[in-house]
Amino acid sequence: MLAESVFQRPDQPRARLISSIVSQLRLYVSHAQHIGESFAAHNALGHADLHALLVVMEAELAGQPVTPGDLRAELNFSSGSVTGVVDRLEAAGHVYRDRDTADRRKIFLRYAEPGAAVAREFFAPLARRTEQVMRNFSDQELEVVKRFLGSMVETTREHRDELRAGAPAPLRNRSRRPQRPGPTEPAELAEPAESAEPTEPTESAEPTGSAEPTGSAAP
Repeated sequence: MLAESVFQRPDQPRARLISSIVSQLRLYVSHAQHIGESFAAHNALGHADLHALLVVMEAELAGQPVTPGDLRAELNFSSGSVTGVVDRLEAAGHVYRDRDTADRRKIFLRYAEPGAAVAREFFAPLARRTEQVMRNFSDQELEVVKRFLGSMVETTREHRDELRAGAPAPLRNRSRRPQRPGPTEPAELAEPAESAEPTEPTESAEPTGSAEPTGSAAP
């Protein structure tokens, strides 16, 4: 089974093949994440900003631009957090708000040309490397790769959504931003600290005229 082959050395040829593929996928995701983090650092973007930018970019490429509500659902953020992310990306020239011509109340998030130009320059070397790799495969082979990756994306998305749906309430709508925001991560997206419930005052064994509380609420 795949679940067993992921963390063990498989014995069967097919199991070894599957294990190798899963291992390569993990490495690819790890390397791609590091490259994305480098791009974010060069452009003063936080993790949430980069994630949102990728969502907007992929939607634009698919010809199905997202609304702020779509972005909120994809990122699993609160409305206020998404507004802050979009404001920063728009101010930096990466995205812009575009009203729907059919319904002026609806706003689409578009990938802006200034940001696209910055991304093209940064990722150009990687694009050349990727193109060189693609040349080693026939169109038929690439079609198989496309079908495989599409299925993997879909099943991973389904599993992500199941995890979100089953997460305890305090874990939902988390932006995965640090408690202490950095220079590019404003405080409004930090996780709010939960206050403790007020402690009920108790009466002492020896009456002193008034009951004193035994503790105070946490700040």
